[in-house]
Amino acid sequence: MSSLNVAKFGGTSVANYETINNCASIVIKNTNTKVMVVSAAAGVTNHLVLLANTALTSEQITDVVENIRKIEFAILNKLKKPSEVEDKLFALLDELEKLARHEEINYRDDLKDALMSMGERMSSLLCAAIIREQGSPAINFDIRKVLRTDSKFTEATPDLSNIKALVKQLLIPETEHHIVVTQGFVGADEQGRTTTLGRGGSDFTAALIAEAIGASTCEIWTDVIGVYTTDPRITDKARPLPELSFEEAAEMATFGAKVLHPATMEPALRQNIQVFVGSSKEPDKGGTWIRRDCENEPAFRAVTRRKDQVLVTVKTPKMMYAQGFLERVFSIIAKHELSVDLITTSEIAVSFTLDNPPNSMSEKMNKETLVELSNICEVSVERDFDVVTVVGNNMHSEAGVSSSIFSAIADFNLRMICFGANVHNLSFVVSNSDSEDIVKRLHKALFE
Repeated sequence: MSSLNVAKFGGTSVANYETINNCASIVIKNTNTKVMVVSAAAGVTNHLVLLANTALTSEQITDVVENIRKIEFAILNKLKKPSEVEDKLFALLDELEKLARHEEINYRDDLKDALMSMGERMSSLLCAAIIREQGSPAINFDIRKVLRTDSKFTEATPDLSNIKALVKQLLIPETEHHIVVTQGFVGADEQGRTTTLGRGGSDFTAALIAEAIGASTCEIWTDVIGVYTTDPRITDKARPLPELSFEEAAEMATFGAKVLHPATMEPALRQNIQVFVGSSKEPDKGGTWIRRDCENEPAFRAVTRRKDQVLVTVKTPKMMYAQGFLERVFSIIAKHELSVDLITTSEIAVSFTLDNPPNSMSEKMNKETLVELSNICEVSVERDFDVVTVVGNNMHSEAGVSSSIFSAIADFNLRMICFGANVHNLSFVVSNSDSEDIVKRLHKALFE
């Protein structure tokens, strides 16, 4: 493993000319940074989601595209030499508008992915130009040349061996003479069709590239100073954590910590790549280091919240002493490629949670799954739940852990509790109207 570093910058970090200059300075200052992975400029992705998923009139499409143009032109017009990139930017905007006006854009996932990639493609073009302005050689590299995926549009799975071979052949040689600026979130299938890794996939891209080039570190630059003890929007008493283990970070990402994409930890863990999370606005304030082993591994590390959960209970008298029932239930869930987070069982029933963000692929899949399940058993569905999770270490064996947690939230109804299967978390399914207060109570009891 080398001392190479991959740096990823989120949408707020590349929102305008001034913030991109901050990012360029961070990249240039660390001579080990050879690859810069960027998201779309803040606001652009939301406009693209609207174009991809909503039936709009021709006039409405014009308005949305114009909003995107304004964001990109505000950056372009501040460049010292806009003429170097303006033709390429105009070509990307023309491609974007053509996709937005395609008569099947709302119905074809391949077209949606092509459209959704445009924000990152414009962003990387402009970021590379600003690094060159600051005096360092930089190229805009199309990630689709190397980030090979399957053909499951909107939620593509990376092909690791193919990525490694292509990175070695096409990307690593470029790092010898340039800072390579490329797109997060975007990939391509074997046929060269544009795919995406799902929202938040830019972190995942950075970790995959770090793994493929043999980097020792991967930096995730965002708008907060590291990973906090809980969401600072819920309580102003939340504080940044100096370090986390891979396992703690994976639990936090899975159960709602928005600073990291859950899949980011997989490549980092495979190759023992240290991950740093910091603020591009305040890079000197430090941040959180995520590594295999921490100096301090306390019983309580953080409290997270994952919203938009559906609680499904499957029930049948045949389940009593029956073999194969659970296999049938979970084979239906697996067929629809849904992820179950929490499970509890009784003699004749099983309850589990499914992630169900509005207007997402999983919401559509959940409906189809429930229809199939109802063919083999009685199914009840309860909505409007959140999952609150306390993340820490050796929670199943530390004396007093559960009592301090349960006494803090004794006033609330807990619809479901999962504890013991994992030494790093204790999770509750709670009403979404209670979840914020529960997070505040737990944070006060455990961290303040």
